[in-house]
Amino acid sequence: MSPEEYAATYLREVSAIAEKLDVVAVGRFIEEVVSIREQGGRLFFLGVGGSAANASHAVNDFRKIAGIECYAVTDNVSELTARINDDGWDGCYTAWLRGSRLGKKDGIVVLSVGGGDEQARVSLNLIDAIRYAKDAGAKVLAIVGRDSGYAARHADVCVLVPRVHAERVTPHAEEFQSVLLHLVVSHPAVARERTKWETVEAEHRAVAT
Repeated sequence: MSPEEYAATYLREVSAIAEKLDVVAVGRFIEEVVSIREQGGRLFFLGVGGSAANASHAVNDFRKIAGIECYAVTDNVSELTARINDDGWDGCYTAWLRGSRLGKKDGIVVLSVGGGDEQARVSLNLIDAIRYAKDAGAKVLAIVGRDSGYAARHADVCVLVPRVHAERVTPHAEEFQSVLLHLVVSHPAVARERTKWETVEAEHRAVAT
C-alpha cells in the first residue's frame, strides 16, 4: 500500500468512527461534567502512555476553558515514581487519589485503549483506581476503545470509540480521546471562556464592521 493509499484508508476509518460514535453517551458525559462543576467537585484524569498525554492536555483545557478544578495523576513525575516505588504500579493511581481526598462530589475520567483487563494483567492501576472511586462515591467517566474492558463495564458513563480496523485500535482510540475531550470542553454548557484565536478573530471582525 502506498503512503497515499494508506493515508486515504486511515482517514476513511476516522470518518467512519466519527459517524458511529454514540452521541447519547457523549451527551451524558457532558451532563456529568457540568454536574460535577456545579456541586464544587473536581475532575481527575487518568491515563497511561499516550492516554496520559491526553490527560495532561485535558487538564489544561478543562481548567482554563471550563473553570473546573482538575488534575492528571501523571503530571508530577516525582510523586508518581515515588508512589510506584513505594506502593507498586497497580496501586499508584489509587494512592494518589487517596492523597487527594477523592470524594462524592468529584469524578475521575479514565482515558484508555483497553480500559483495563484483570485476566491479561493490563492497566491494573486503572482498575484499582476505578474501584477506589466507586467506593468513595465519585463518578467514573471513561473514553475507551474496547467494550469488554473493565472501564467500559463499570464506568457511570463510558464513550466507546468504535473499532473499525483491528490493527489500528490504539491510534484511533487515543486520537478520539482528544477529539471527544475537545468536544466536551467546547460545549456551551461547559465552556466559560472563549479560546484565544476565536476571540481574536471575533475582535477583528468587529473592528472591520
